[in-house]
Amino acid sequence: MNKAEVIDTMARHMGSSKAEAERALAAFTESVAEGLVGDGDVAILGFGTFRVSHRKARMGTNPQTKERIQIPASVGVAFRAGKALKDRLG
Repeated sequence: MNKAEVIDTMARHMGSSKAEAERALAAFTESVAEGLVGDGDVAILGFGTFRVSHRKARMGTNPQTKERIQIPASVGVAFRAGKALKDRLG
């Protein structure tokens, strides 16, 4: 499902226009981003938890040249599904 499909689905569930659904999605994503920057994690009961993930620098191998390369440290976001979402999936 891409962003346009998410907006269409949200509009249908909200009984509103696509523009309102797009604003709601933008507000949600901005709120999650603010929470991750501020606290480092965002928990939505029944859905899941978004958490900042720190990866250490490490050595890797370039698959084309087989040369050893240094992979720098990085920051990402991890998501862990909550029980209600897991139950709904299967």
